[in-house]
Amino acid sequence: MPSSKVRAGPIPKRLIVAIMIFIACVTSFMLRVNMSLNLLAMVKPITNSTAKSVNISTVTINSTEVLLPTNITTPQPKLEIQNFGPRYQWDQGTQGRILGAYFYGFMITSLPAGLMAERYGPKLVVSLSFVVSAIATAATPALAAVGPWYVIGSRAVVGIVAGLVYPGLQNLISRWIPPNERGKVIACISGGSTFGTVITWPMSGILTEQLGWSYAFYLPALIVLLMAVLWVALIENSPDQHSTITLEEKRIIDDSFGNTISKAKSWPPYGKVLTSIPFLALLMLHYGSMWGMSFFITQAPKFMNEVLGFKLANAGFLSSLPYLARMFSGFIFGYIGDVILQREIMSRTTLRKSFCMFSHFLPGAFLVILPFIAQDPLVCVGCIVLCLGFNGSSTITNLVNAQDLAPNFAASLYGFLSFLGTTTGFIAPMLVGYFTAENSTINEWKYIFLITAVIYFVTGLAFVGFGSGQVQKWNDVKPKSKGSTNYAMDCVECSEMKRH
Repeated sequence: MPSSKVRAGPIPKRLIVAIMIFIACVTSFMLRVNMSLNLLAMVKPITNSTAKSVNISTVTINSTEVLLPTNITTPQPKLEIQNFGPRYQWDQGTQGRILGAYFYGFMITSLPAGLMAERYGPKLVVSLSFVVSAIATAATPALAAVGPWYVIGSRAVVGIVAGLVYPGLQNLISRWIPPNERGKVIACISGGSTFGTVITWPMSGILTEQLGWSYAFYLPALIVLLMAVLWVALIENSPDQHSTITLEEKRIIDDSFGNTISKAKSWPPYGKVLTSIPFLALLMLHYGSMWGMSFFITQAPKFMNEVLGFKLANAGFLSSLPYLARMFSGFIFGYIGDVILQREIMSRTTLRKSFCMFSHFLPGAFLVILPFIAQDPLVCVGCIVLCLGFNGSSTITNLVNAQDLAPNFAASLYGFLSFLGTTTGFIAPMLVGYFTAENSTINEWKYIFLITAVIYFVTGLAFVGFGSGQVQKWNDVKPKSKGSTNYAMDCVECSEMKRH
């Protein structure tokens, strides 16, 4: 990543910044997704039934009370609830509220987080998030013994402080990373988030089966606290505040900004933004992608454990595979998109719309197929991997389109997209809770998959019909002057913006 102008010597500080940004996203997502798997070991499981109405009796198997149907004459397999720690009688609605609490909290700080980072600096904002979220996570086992609402509260606190992280990282990038290096660092944000999911579920499954579910909270909390120490020790808000940065690197960073980046901030023209058809189309496209992501983040372990019958450790590992596929495909599709634009094979608008085929339409198609191939669990898992794998192409559709529409206000636009997209994190668990309140079989999950497929299709079609890759007129908030650089040159991808 560092410029070739930096000679051999001390590790460039902006390389350290990029690595810490990656780690920050890993740890943030670690505490975001761990509850999806941990909750399975914390609650008493639902006993599925193939009959519409059966008589239930309580029997004891290996010193454990288990509910078994008594009016079915065929031999029933012995059911044993594994002892991973205390299990609580929380219904599906309560479980959905626990999973959704994080996203309620996340919404609270999504919009003001950018202003907080500008005022207090990303170092303090992100450090605060690490410490508070680690404490709230470590306290979860004790809070669970008191009652489910205390767990809901702790998850909401984790979400509130997590909402500070990504705007803080965006602010850090704007202060530290030269424009011609930001693409690689933005990839660290996407890759770090995905990698956090990939490692957390297998780790939680193994910790739960070997030590008990409480350790699946304690260890991640400890890791996040250690990362907080590293963050405070290695990160400064800007090169000017860093005591050991070389003069050469500081000069490279300062020269890269030149006069193209104005320190004066302007409020986005919200009235024009919210009435812009291309932005509303982007809003729908992003919401559809976020729905799919939130659905699989919160519900994939549950589906693989309760419906497909995988053990918790296996469910955690298999649930991480779709995100591993999404991480690698995101880099691949990003490279393909850059090549297409550099060689002018197609316009930016055509590129964004065409690749909705991969980011939305193909994932929707796989979800339509999935309920009909659920007889083979591994094939079912493969279908989910392909679904999120193709959705990795969102790196050149909804995740970047805000830069196309308004490079001057891309951060504000993305904050608004994230604010609304976060609602999917608590709506999806509520939807699953509604359909699986009585039973959790493929018959119930079929409707959930089909609804998600429809959301993918409808939001993709909306963008294909009304989306754009052109800079919008409301991006130019001030008249051009003779000695100033026009707004298109303020964009990181200025050379590409000129073509439009």
